[in-house]
Amino acid sequence: MGIGAREFQRERVCAELCNELLPLLYQHDTEVSHFKDIILVPDFEKYFAIAEHGGLRAFTVRENKVLVGYAIFYVNFHNHYSCSLQAVQDALFILPEHRGEGEEFIKWCDSELKLDGVEVVYHHVKLSHDYSPALLRQGYEQIEKVYARRLK
Repeated sequence: MGIGAREFQRERVCAELCNELLPLLYQHDTEVSHFKDIILVPDFEKYFAIAEHGGLRAFTVRENKVLVGYAIFYVNFHNHYSCSLQAVQDALFILPEHRGEGEEFIKWCDSELKLDGVEVVYHHVKLSHDYSPALLRQGYEQIEKVYARRLK
């Protein structure tokens, strides 16, 4: 999908994409990380292995071909509902100056996931960066709360 110089793209998970994502990943981590002393060190080999087995989807937002945002989803049949293909958002980030495009990007990602046969999509939303109003406008429901406890 492209409007003007902006494009939403489905991407192949590969070293080139990961190298391109890296600066945004660090900016994303700086912005939303709760435990600031845990250093971001992505295990790209693990992502490659999951992608190779069909369990990962990567989508990007580009402005004049420059990466300005991304969404990564794990896609698999749920262990409890083995007949239901479900997607769990691993990461969603759009540079601050492009966040007005976020709601449309989420809607586009959903349509792409639906084409893959995904039945349910889950988003993890940080309390400090709450985009749940955009999800609610698109028909998402709040179904769970997640808590973390630092052990060391």
